[in-house]
Amino acid sequence: MSDPNSKDEAHAEVTAAAARDLDFAQARLAYRIIQSLLEHTRVTGDLVALMAQTLDEDTTKALTNTPYWAAYLDSRRALERTRQDVEKFSEMMTRLAEDSEM
Repeated sequence: MSDPNSKDEAHAEVTAAAARDLDFAQARLAYRIIQSLLEHTRVTGDLVALMAQTLDEDTTKALTNTPYWAAYLDSRRALERTRQDVEKFSEMMTRLAEDSEM
């Protein structure tokens, strides 16, 4: 007769492994989403910079005195602060990938 505790332990191990795999899959998806958003933000920033170069001085002054420009600058500052969080997330993803290979 088999030991009921060993079945419970085996089930717990399978459940834990499935949770790790699911967590890793979710983390990988989140990482891809973040990378895509960061790339889009970088491209958008480059476009804004290029467009700003083509504007005359009066138009540039008028634009930079709008709440839209202030919101853009606030967003850029927040993104710079977020960069550190993304780097930490990237390190966690690397560790998760290494753990899942074991």
